[in-house]
Amino acid sequence: MSTHATDTGTADGFDSMRELLAKANEEKTGDQLAGVAADSEAERVAAKRALSRTTLEQLRENPVVPYDDDEVTRVIQDAVREPVYERIREWTVADLREFLVDERTTEREIRSIRPGLTSEMIAAVTKVMSNMDLILATSSMEVTARCNGTVGGAGTLAFRLQPNDPADDIEHILDATREGLAYGVGDAVIGINPVEDGVGTVTAILEATHEFIEEWEIPTQNCCLAHVTTQMEAIRAGAPADLVFQSLAGTEAGNDEFGVDVELLDAAHDLAQRRCTSTGPNVMYFETGQGAELSGDAHEGVDQLTLEARCYGLAKRYDPFLVNTVVGFIGPEYLYDGRQVIRAGLEDVFMGQLHGISMGIDACYTNHIQADQNDIENLAVLLAAAGANFFITVPMGDDVMLNYQSNSYHDAAALRQLFDREPAPEFAEWLEGMGIWRDGRLTERAGDPKIFT
Repeated sequence: MSTHATDTGTADGFDSMRELLAKANEEKTGDQLAGVAADSEAERVAAKRALSRTTLEQLRENPVVPYDDDEVTRVIQDAVREPVYERIREWTVADLREFLVDERTTEREIRSIRPGLTSEMIAAVTKVMSNMDLILATSSMEVTARCNGTVGGAGTLAFRLQPNDPADDIEHILDATREGLAYGVGDAVIGINPVEDGVGTVTAILEATHEFIEEWEIPTQNCCLAHVTTQMEAIRAGAPADLVFQSLAGTEAGNDEFGVDVELLDAAHDLAQRRCTSTGPNVMYFETGQGAELSGDAHEGVDQLTLEARCYGLAKRYDPFLVNTVVGFIGPEYLYDGRQVIRAGLEDVFMGQLHGISMGIDACYTNHIQADQNDIENLAVLLAAAGANFFITVPMGDDVMLNYQSNSYHDAAALRQLFDREPAPEFAEWLEGMGIWRDGRLTERAGDPKIFT
């Protein structure tokens, strides 16, 4: 494919769909590091104009990694429902954007075209949308999922409770869990990142959180975010897991760096359907982040936004309960500052929702990135307005095990109050029974972990 566009007197030729998509992306340090970014703002604008005139058919016929070379491409392409695709294949990217931001477009109409879209199409339309476009379009999409509780329903906002501990100390994990629940978070999942990726550690964490959930009859889910093979071994030995977790990449080579492939993910999904302790039917949890493929030298010359979209195309195969991007975690080599982090967060949640998956975010940053707490709070406010299904929360906004900053338990209360959102319905009912939540607000009892002692 060769496209050509002229803007402000500057002629720019694009020799492939891969190049066109990369140069149309908003400024990202990861694309610059990979050598695929636009050389100037004029070239970026020219690429956006050329991309806006590109048809969905052209994008379907030119995946950024060839079908025969990459199993992620095959998963995405083989999942397309051909009759739906035939209805929209002559649309341009600009046509798709207009459809998504048109106030007359209904949620049902968006659902009707999803099966005809590929991840490259979704990446393309993202690149020609402003931040407000992304917020507006995301707010018109509702994607629900159910495990033990339900996330994504209208008027709700859920939170993952992340009580990590640098020593995998079970009592410390449970103490942080008590505090989070007392602030009304944990309806998305009680999810712990273990320090030691071993079956014994994973089993101990799953057993302790499962027993706590059972004791207090909490309508939520537990998960231990070890490697999928470790979780599978623990589950086969009887460990009580409600969800199975894995990080994903947008290329076969990237997933190989994570030690997974489609065959293994299929096996994990099958095991989860049969052996997870939750009611389901959605029993998978995936995590992604722009730049992950580049960090593993597995980006195949593709820009990081397009690769991120392909992660969601792969995740969709497993109808997950939760997917979240860890948007500011990977580092300034990929997203340099607060502006880039905010843009990427808006892009990721929009792309996940347009794929039809239950999408959330870890609005976060590390200490060596040019961002601060105000940046991630700004992002949290924007994405709460957009209708993200869930956010990650950690004690005091500081994860002492992973050494990064995220939203706090207190932020959850503020976001729900700002946007008049309720917890997941089953969880809200439980909070009311515990005296923590009443009339859409936390009570005076909230925030006291001694409730659970």
